[in-house]
Amino acid sequence: MSSNINPYKSSKLSKKEQVSQMFDAISNNYDGLNRVISFGIDVKWRKKVIQLVAAKNPKTVLDIATGTGDLAILLADTSADKIIGLDISPGMLDVGKKKIASANLSDKIEMMLADSEAMPFEDNTFDAITVAFGIRNFEHLDKGLSEINRVLKPNGIFVILETSNPTKFPFKQGYVLYTKYILPVIGRLFSKDKVAYRYLSESAAVFPFGEALNNILRKNGFIDVLAEPQTFGVATIYKASKK
Repeated sequence: MSSNINPYKSSKLSKKEQVSQMFDAISNNYDGLNRVISFGIDVKWRKKVIQLVAAKNPKTVLDIATGTGDLAILLADTSADKIIGLDISPGMLDVGKKKIASANLSDKIEMMLADSEAMPFEDNTFDAITVAFGIRNFEHLDKGLSEINRVLKPNGIFVILETSNPTKFPFKQGYVLYTKYILPVIGRLFSKDKVAYRYLSESAAVFPFGEALNNILRKNGFIDVLAEPQTFGVATIYKASKK
């Protein structure tokens, strides 16, 4: 599982600490590089997440692994009165705060430095919780999902957007070539942290997806679990709820 894949293989730090360090290092060019790597398709995927959340008319929303706040900013177009973007990387949050201020959304979106596996919220706090491209960075997946279930309100919606592996020819073979050889090269060209995009590629390759992740969600108390592959299966949107 992805918990065995760490950004800096020779480091003595925990995966959580390494992930924070890695995202701090790439925070200033993370947004632009992501658009290049995904050919801009990630914007379309995020908008689908927003549609799922908006349909539930939430008032309180938590965006976990919010990074620079891309999804949190889009969530401002829903009925939510309060949006919290949570992340373990101060560098990513600093970039996000500037973006939120520029969009005049500081009164609606709060960026918070906190651990998704031990969140400072009461039980049953949020109507909706989202995670975009962050679930595979959890050090302890079950612990993180259990904590998300704890702070989600009954009948609330939980939506994950995460990379996945295409299973059909020729998309499977093309995806392997792209993520294994091309993506790390692009990352090295544009990022001062030369291992970051190798880690992102490796962690995506081994992370459970589709029905495997559905079963993990069910094991951690989620119901009505549904996986919807996107763009030939290179990403998947997962929708779940709480009893």
